[in-house]
Amino acid sequence: MDATRPSTASNGAALSRFYVICESSKTFKAVSSGYGNGRKLARANFSNGRQCARNFSNAEGSKLTAGGAYVTAESRTSFKGYYQSTSGTKPFLRTFLLFDGEGETSNARERAIGGHRAMFLKWQCRMERPQSKHADDDGFVPFGRLVDYTSGRSNGCTTWSKPATTEILRIADGNPTTLYIYPASQDINAIAKAVKKGTSLARAGLYWNEACLAAIGTPKFWPKRTLQPIINEWRSSLPKRPPLELPLCE
Repeated sequence: MDATRPSTASNGAALSRFYVICESSKTFKAVSSGYGNGRKLARANFSNGRQCARNFSNAEGSKLTAGGAYVTAESRTSFKGYYQSTSGTKPFLRTFLLFDGEGETSNARERAIGGHRAMFLKWQCRMERPQSKHADDDGFVPFGRLVDYTSGRSNGCTTWSKPATTEILRIADGNPTTLYIYPASQDINAIAKAVKKGTSLARAGLYWNEACLAAIGTPKFWPKRTLQPIINEWRSSLPKRPPLELPLCE
């Protein structure tokens, strides 16, 4: 994956930046993919825009992409709730392909980092469905609206369109596969240093997508040791609230 590339073209079409390569069959396919959106806190703004990523991190809770080496692991399918389709209400199940990392990405499991379809269910109410195996003790299930954010921002995971997710899961589920996400911290730091000095990236043997570099200015990697205390302090400052209870569906 090349996370330095823009998410969409000027006409809104999703741009390819995730590459599926199989050496044995000599096949290559490029698909769109999302990157981490980050956060904007009082002590640090490490949020990313919709078009280009500027901030990266391996800190838990940062909601940012961490570049580097990974290996795909097992997959888990979870129930997210019900939604309205043309043929009636249906359960939305999403499969999550876990990643195992090494070095700076070794905390991928701690961060719940992996790949999945770029879609979530925005809960709206509780629907009575006692016959559903997903119902709670009172016979209710969450009901909501499906939101497709293909090529948009994620909470740090790698996200794909529905067709790409189906293809990638077919290849990688139960079959550990290598994954490399560019840029890693050393790439980001080298680019930032070159930009500060006004050095030509091409002459220095460095790479960043030109359009996105012009848009973001200078990229930044936030190491866990720097960002984690800020995130932890922010979390501890949040007021305690009662658990969310959805209203009953009408």
